[in-house]
Amino acid sequence: MIPWSLLDTAKVPDGFGELRLMRRGEEFSIMSGAIELMNSRLSGSEKALAALACARLGPVARPRLLIGGLGMGFTLRAALAETGPEAEIVVAELVPAVVAWARGPMAGIFGTSLTDPRVSLFEGDVGDLIRTGGAAYDAILLDVDNGPGGLMRAANDGLYDASGLRAARAALRPGGVLAVWSSGPDRDFTARLRRAGFTVEEARVRANGKGGGARHVIWIAAKAAGGRDPAPARPRN
Repeated sequence: MIPWSLLDTAKVPDGFGELRLMRRGEEFSIMSGAIELMNSRLSGSEKALAALACARLGPVARPRLLIGGLGMGFTLRAALAETGPEAEIVVAELVPAVVAWARGPMAGIFGTSLTDPRVSLFEGDVGDLIRTGGAAYDAILLDVDNGPGGLMRAANDGLYDASGLRAARAALRPGGVLAVWSSGPDRDFTARLRRAGFTVEEARVRANGKGGGARHVIWIAAKAAGGRDPAPARPRN
């Protein structure tokens, strides 16, 4: 078996420990200590984050999406596939090295996604865009710090607490959708979403889609459109 090799390390701003980019043949892994945060062979739940959000959002002429967390770009590429040529997708990534990895050793995975004219990249805290954007987005997709039970950075908790969820709701246009990825369930988070005024659905998805793998959770939280919440929609295959 081909051994893993360490390509690079990166500090998380105001965070704990460091990220390590590993490679084994054509397979990449981003690690935090002994925990694997993402793997290039396991993309199903990250793709589902975009598919579920866009399915719930429904047809929007010129959708504007905010993705929190670049990772290995699976959610971004799925969002590009789910939206038309008039879409605008803003991707916020806190760790500069992750952007450098996307443009360097993992460029083959990302393909042309980062140069797609629909995409703009913000190197900084997605929370800053949420708090200052006004009602600017049709969908906000968060895959930050392993979900509401974070590992890397205490400040990320502010995305998922009551104040952060109210800010996310305010940043959404009427009928907008907040989609949140997590490595596991969290009943308290579901309750916080409802208290923040969202209509909430919870989906269990596999790390490798139909190929199986670990079970992850995606919350789809909708903001009312004209006083009514949109009807549930199934993800597109």
